[in-house]
Amino acid sequence: MKLNTLLVLLTLWVPAAFCSNGPAVARVNGEEISQLRLERYFAEYLEDQGRSVGNIRNPKAYAQLRKAALDALIDKELLWQEALKRGVVISDATVQSQVDQTRQAFGGADVFARRLEDAGFDEAGYAEYTRRELAARQVFAELTQTSEPEDKQVRAFFEEHRAEMNRPEEVQVRHILIKVPQGAEASVVEAARLRLEAMRTSIHQGADFASVAKAGSEDASASDGGELGYFTRGRMLPEFEATAFALAPGAVSEPVRTAVGWHLIYLENRLEAADVTEEQGLDMVRAYLARQKQVQARLQVLAQLRSSNRIERIDDD
Repeated sequence: MKLNTLLVLLTLWVPAAFCSNGPAVARVNGEEISQLRLERYFAEYLEDQGRSVGNIRNPKAYAQLRKAALDALIDKELLWQEALKRGVVISDATVQSQVDQTRQAFGGADVFARRLEDAGFDEAGYAEYTRRELAARQVFAELTQTSEPEDKQVRAFFEEHRAEMNRPEEVQVRHILIKVPQGAEASVVEAARLRLEAMRTSIHQGADFASVAKAGSEDASASDGGELGYFTRGRMLPEFEATAFALAPGAVSEPVRTAVGWHLIYLENRLEAADVTEEQGLDMVRAYLARQKQVQARLQVLAQLRSSNRIERIDDD
């Protein structure tokens, strides 16, 4: 289990004393979700997405994210209540094993004890709230069980999308550009070419291509040493592309003229085209369709729980 998930555990099932502190933001079948609980979870919810409260400047985006966090808490409460209805029992040994893993993830007993105290728990109380989390997960897993995709469906999807599974040939390129205006006089064109020839000579004498690009290229990629990354056919200007795909890895081209000027092209690497076998393709499709079925099952289960239980949203401002 990731550490972020463990941190969330400390905020989802807060002690009763904390739950009654401050106004409620929602009720699920009469059970309150307090504003404090939401605020503490909201910070973790944003952190899991690589955000923080202070970095959200748009009030509308803030409101949408806060609503999504409240939705997640409501879903947690629904699943816990469903687990109670179904008599789901999590053994003491399973709970203790999860608590031990959490303690270890936090770096030992002392750090764990401090985090529990900060969250308003003692270890016994935390163990019971861990039991809730595990019960909610178990009932969710039971409710969202799906069958394997049918072979006929897998085959049909594979035949329809087979070409998309194949990887086209790609090259990884750096370049140096000397710009030449459209309609420039021959002397200007030749002067630009000679500048590139001088750079090419320097590279052949041992200068690093990336360093020369940083110093002399007039393209936006100069700051990255002329790095253009990987690309497939059809992405670059025709003259540039033809030369790039004709080079051997490690080779530097002659000056290449395109509509924007003169280029030196350095081929860093080539990835040959690769076709997936039928067996590989069918396995990929089967796994993809199984994931899609699981996603749909989860959405349907949560929608059904929301519609069949009494939910009051007080935090709609």
